[in-house]
Amino acid sequence: MKIHFFGRRRINTYLFTAAAVFFSAFIQAFSMKTFLDAVNLLPGGFTGLAILLEQITGLFGVHFSTSIGMILLNIPVAIFCYRHVGKKFVLFSMLQVFFASTLLKVLPENHLFDDILLNICFGGFLYGISMVMALKGNASTGGMDFVALYISNRIGKSIWQYVFIFNCVMLCVFGALFGWEHAGYSIMFQFVSTQTIERFYHRYKRVTLQITTEHPKELVAAYINVCKHGISVMDGYGGYSKKPMSLLHTVVSAYEVQDLVDCLRQTDKRVIINVMPTESFFGIFYQKPME
Repeated sequence: MKIHFFGRRRINTYLFTAAAVFFSAFIQAFSMKTFLDAVNLLPGGFTGLAILLEQITGLFGVHFSTSIGMILLNIPVAIFCYRHVGKKFVLFSMLQVFFASTLLKVLPENHLFDDILLNICFGGFLYGISMVMALKGNASTGGMDFVALYISNRIGKSIWQYVFIFNCVMLCVFGALFGWEHAGYSIMFQFVSTQTIERFYHRYKRVTLQITTEHPKELVAAYINVCKHGISVMDGYGGYSKKPMSLLHTVVSAYEVQDLVDCLRQTDKRVIINVMPTESFFGIFYQKPME
């Protein structure tokens, strides 16, 4: 029965990842066809690099397809991350790249706005959402995501701000070759998409949980079943009730909080949980690896 449960849970996880990957690819391709192409903007990462290579080769009369470039640029980093990040993560990420490159050929151009700022805001937001959707499904949109997640897993914190700097450098090359106005707008687009990722993807953000309970042993057992972080227990008593109480203290990733809260409240209906942001953390911290 236990084997059957975990087997079904794994299948559901794969189905969720596959759905996240497909919808991520669709939103990414849709935002490029609808918002970026309308005002000749350049996205960041390897997708933007593939478009830049297509435009540079076009200056010499050679056509280098963006779709093919997206796949070719991703192969070297995919092989590296396959060994050092996670097999399932890389395979589904490459599936996302394949879907996105295919949809770029299939989806028609459908410009919604004539105003360039509206295209930047809506396009940047949707492009960022496509990346968040893939990341939450335990995959990515490939390219710089591979590099960012590999480094983030090693150091335990987000590096999307450095990815933004890399994209700005690439866009400056674009500006020097094809005009600074569209390069400037492209940097604004990249800023919106990066801020969207920072706002909705919290894997590397940490929070402190202070848990007050009359049943510390039961809560600690339930906590350990859900996650692998350490937890401290301090005994005391309620100032008003004078009953014996325990204060549990732990630091977890922000994306784990809701599962932990649900688990602890099922174990103790009267538990009090205080969730506080953690600005800095020094010491050993378990970071769940990519699969």
